Amino acid sequence: MKGIALNICLLFLLPVFSFAQKISYSDVLKENSREMDFEIIGKINGNILVFKNQSSKYAVSIYQGEMDLKEKVDLDFIPAKAFNVDFVVYPDFFYLVYQYQKRGVVYCMAAKIDGNVKKINEPILLDTTQVGIFGDNKIYSVIASEDKQKIMVFKIQKKDDRFNFVTLLYDNQLQVIHKTRQALDYNERKDIYSDFLLDNDGNFVFTKSIKSGYRDDIGTLDLITKAALQDTFSIKIIPLNKKYIDEVKVKVDNVNKRYMLNSFYYMERRGNIEGIYASLWDIKGDTAFANIFTPIPDSIRSIAKEKGGLKYAFNDYFIRNIVLKKDGGYLLVAEDFSTQSTGNNQWNRWDYLYNSPFSNPYYYNYYSPYYGGYYRPYNNFNNYNNTRFYYYNILVLSISNKGISEWNNIIHKEQTSDNTDNFLSYSTFNTGAGIHFLFNNSDKRNPLLIDNVITADGTLTRNPSLKSYEKGYDFMIRFAKQTGARQLIVPCSYRQQICFAKIDF
Repeated sequence: MKGIALNICLLFLLPVFSFAQKISYSDVLKENSREMDFEIIGKINGNILVFKNQSSKYAVSIYQGEMDLKEKVDLDFIPAKAFNVDFVVYPDFFYLVYQYQKRGVVYCMAAKIDGNVKKINEPILLDTTQVGIFGDNKIYSVIASEDKQKIMVFKIQKKDDRFNFVTLLYDNQLQVIHKTRQALDYNERKDIYSDFLLDNDGNFVFTKSIKSGYRDDIGTLDLITKAALQDTFSIKIIPLNKKYIDEVKVKVDNVNKRYMLNSFYYMERRGNIEGIYASLWDIKGDTAFANIFTPIPDSIRSIAKEKGGLKYAFNDYFIRNIVLKKDGGYLLVAEDFSTQSTGNNQWNRWDYLYNSPFSNPYYYNYYSPYYGGYYRPYNNFNNYNNTRFYYYNILVLSISNKGISEWNNIIHKEQTSDNTDNFLSYSTFNTGAGIHFLFNNSDKRNPLLIDNVITADGTLTRNPSLKSYEKGYDFMIRFAKQTGARQLIVPCSYRQQICFAKIDF
């Protein structure tokens, strides 16, 4: 789970034993699942809320108790064919931010809604943009700080090899704090942007990576920040010491006032993955605290590899999560992922990452293999026909608050599926006693939910598998959301229809 701090003291003190699990299922939805998008909003005032988009008709279902449907509330105020619906969730309400186009103008709106899905106020206009009838209209993004006291709506428009940014920073009452316009040079053949993040002080942060060549890996890295009340970007060059890196994942540590930049690295262009790159940036000092390249030893390569020689062992691994520790260290989690398509198209990491919409931040969430929160039906955004997905082992690496590798472990799994990966990959949740990794086993005739736990010292324990009390339910575990200390909401498929399970551990 993003943004969950890991209490090392508790992890040493609390035992990690299995405990009974209770699984409660909602009724199966009557809607056509192949035409429906959904997202688990979370738990608000004791209600579990799930957003659904059925053929541009928007609603939120309210679940209570043992996943009993209390009410389905239509969101009639959202125009048909709205897009980029986002949620900022608080204990007793949530903001729903949505966009729609009318003629040649894109409108960005926000509504404040309580735990019973009643509007607290009428939707308010946040911003508008003239794009023309045929212009690109998916231009707004919404991010929030970890403490939810700051919210940013920003837009990016490309013009004349430049990205034109507009940032609107709000407080938790959607009162404007600051608005900025700024531009950055952009080469669509070489430039790669990371996730865009907002820290608790309202600072806007992301990275810009520059490829060595077209369809190549990254040779230059910039950390880009904009302070809450500043009008210009601050650009810091991060030294790579003549090495090459992969896609960069950024994490904000609000407690220790640091930015963590992480990637796999190579010793040569289009080479094999050599190890882990970690750069820790001190926010107060505005300087790099650590900039370390750590080779992955053969001892862990021999455990991690599924095929081929040791030097190829991590070529299909992608960073999925960065889980913070309170002392300033963190866990880096990566997963072995690849595909194979009709015609025996060869898997190519560089084409996949760097000759794709990853280079365009407008579409990052729709194409990213790391995006796990918003289910979309088969073939909705990508043509997955005649494609086989492979989701294999998970690497867990502990990195100290000085950027030094402490320990590592491999969680073994082997998952394959044709034409959809909705039931593959994994989810995590934190109980304070350890990080649980949940994933479906590969036996389709006897589906089980595997539960592995990693503690603060890297010890890996396999708890008894979770077996459904009811037959025919398949967990879409990668879309799960933690809604309590020991509670998880998981989408399920039952006879090709969608329902939801509440798992209490």
